Amino acid sequence: MVDWLVNILQNYPELAVFLSIGIGFLVGPWKVMGFSLGTVTATLLAAVVIGQAQIDIDSAVKSTFFIMFIFAVGYGVGPQFIRGLKADGAREVLFALSVLALCLVIPIIAAKVAGLELGYAAGLYAGSQTISAAIGVATDQIGQLGLSAEQAKTYANQIPIAYAVTYIYGTIGSAIILAKIGPRLIGVDLVAACKEYEAKLGGTTSVETGDGIVSAYRAIEARAFEIPEGSDLLGQPVKNLMPGIRIYAERLRRDGKIIEVDDNTVLQVGDIVMFSGRRADLVGLLETNLTEADAPDLLSIPSEKLDVLITSKEVHNKTLEELSKLSIARGIYVSKLMRNMQDLPLLPGTVVHRGDIVTIQGSKRHVEAAIAQIGYADRPVDTTDLAFVGWGIFIGGIIGTLSVIMGGFPISLSTTGGALLAGLVLGWLRTVHPTFGRIPGPALWLMNTLGLNVFIAVIGITAGPGFVAGLQQAGIALLLWGIVATSLPMIFAVYVGHYVFKFHPAILFGACAGARTTTAALGMIQEAAQSRIPALGYGMPYAIGNTLLTIFGMVVVLILS
Repeated sequence: MVDWLVNILQNYPELAVFLSIGIGFLVGPWKVMGFSLGTVTATLLAAVVIGQAQIDIDSAVKSTFFIMFIFAVGYGVGPQFIRGLKADGAREVLFALSVLALCLVIPIIAAKVAGLELGYAAGLYAGSQTISAAIGVATDQIGQLGLSAEQAKTYANQIPIAYAVTYIYGTIGSAIILAKIGPRLIGVDLVAACKEYEAKLGGTTSVETGDGIVSAYRAIEARAFEIPEGSDLLGQPVKNLMPGIRIYAERLRRDGKIIEVDDNTVLQVGDIVMFSGRRADLVGLLETNLTEADAPDLLSIPSEKLDVLITSKEVHNKTLEELSKLSIARGIYVSKLMRNMQDLPLLPGTVVHRGDIVTIQGSKRHVEAAIAQIGYADRPVDTTDLAFVGWGIFIGGIIGTLSVIMGGFPISLSTTGGALLAGLVLGWLRTVHPTFGRIPGPALWLMNTLGLNVFIAVIGITAGPGFVAGLQQAGIALLLWGIVATSLPMIFAVYVGHYVFKFHPAILFGACAGARTTTAALGMIQEAAQSRIPALGYGMPYAIGNTLLTIFGMVVVLILS
C-alpha cells in the first residue's frame, strides 16, 4: 500500500502538493493549550514528510503560485500603505519603521553570532518574524547571487528547515510577549486602559460586548406611530426633531397616501409615521408619548445591507460621530467596519479611512444615496477582473526583472517584488477608481491562501530529503537563536512605542502586532484586553510591515552573502 502511494505521488507530483495542503489545513487549526501550528506551518511539515518519497516538482509551479500570493498581499494592504507614504498617520509609520528595523537587524546579528549558513539565516529571519512571504523573496535572491546550481539549491533547501524550527515560537512567543508580558513591562492594566480609551472615543464601558460592537450602533428596527394633536413633533422639519438622537422619520401615510419623508418634511396631526432607530430609543422616546399603529403597508419598505468600499475624500479621516451628523447618514446604520481584514470597534470616535470596508443598512433609497457619496458598493459577485490581475502581475514582474549591479551582485526587485509593488499600487488605485480591478474578498482570500500554501508545499516537498539531516545539524542553535530573534524586537517595540512615540497602551500592543504582521498576537491581545480597541493600532503598521518584512527577505540575503 505504501509503495503504491509513493509510486502515485512520484508519477503525479501535483497530487503530493494537494495532499500536503489537505493535511496542513486539517491539522493546522488543532489547538493545544490555546495555540495551534497554523495552516502554513502544518502544510510545510506535511510536505516535508511527503517529500521523503523523493518527488520531483517543476520549480515553475512554486514561482507561479508565489507570485499570485504576493500580488494578493500587495492588493490587500495597498490603500493603507500608500496612505502611509503620504504622511497621513506619520507617527504610526515611523513607529512601524523603527520596529521593522529591529526585526531586520536582530535576526541578522543572531545569524552572524551563531555562524549560520546563508539559507539557515534567511529561514531564521522568516520564521522568527513569522513572514512566510520572505521565503520566496530570499530564495529568488539566492538564485541571483551567481552561485553554482548545487550551492544555490543547498541554501534554498536550508530556508524551510530554519523557518519550521523558528516559526512556532515566532507566533506563540510574540503573542505571549505582547498580550501577557508587555503590559507588565510598562506597568499598565490593559483592560482598564482599553475601557479608558473607549470612553475617550465616546463609548461606554458597559456595552462593549463579546462581538466588540457598541450598542449605539446596534438593535436597529422600524416601527409606525400615529402623531396626535399637541405632539412636540408637530410644526417643524423632521431634521430638527430629537437632535443628537439617531431616530429618523422614513415615510408616512397621510390621507391614505404614502409619502417618502425628507429632511424638510413637516409632520401633521393624524400622520402615521414610520420611524427607524435603536429599539431602546424608539421605546423610550416614542412609545411612551405616541400610539403605535398597525401599518404593514407603511413598514413594507425595501431595505438593504451592503458592504461599501470607502473611496470618498470627504469621508476619509472623519469619525463615525462626525459622519452621523452629515445628511448622507440619514436613515443609515453602521453594523461593521473593517480595515486590513480586521474588525474595528464601532465607537463614536473611531476614524474611517479610504480603503476601509463599512457595512451599512437602512432603506434602499437611503443606502443607495449614501453609497453614491461615500464609495463603491461591494456587492456579492462571483467574478474577478482577471485581465486586471494578469496584466498587473505581468507588468509588475517585468519591472521586477530590471536590475543594477552593486558590489558585484545584480540587485533587483525580482518578479515577486515587482508583483508586490504592482499589487500595492493597483490596490490603492482601486480605492480611487473602483470601477475596475475588482477582486471579491473570497477570491482575494483564495489567491492569498492557496498561492502561499501551494508554494510552501512545493518548498517542503523539495527540501524533504535533506530536512532531517539539516535539522540535526543546526536544530538547537536555530531554536535558541530564533527565540532571541523573536523576543528582543517585540520587547524593544513595547518600550519604544510607550516611551518614545507615546502611544496609548490600549492601541500600543495592536500597533506592535501590526508591525510584525502577527494576527494571532492581535487576537490574543484583544482577548486579554476584553475589547477590540487594540485593532485601532493594527492597520497602518500592518500595511507597512507586510510590505517591508517581505522585502527584507532579500535584504537579509544580500547582507549575509
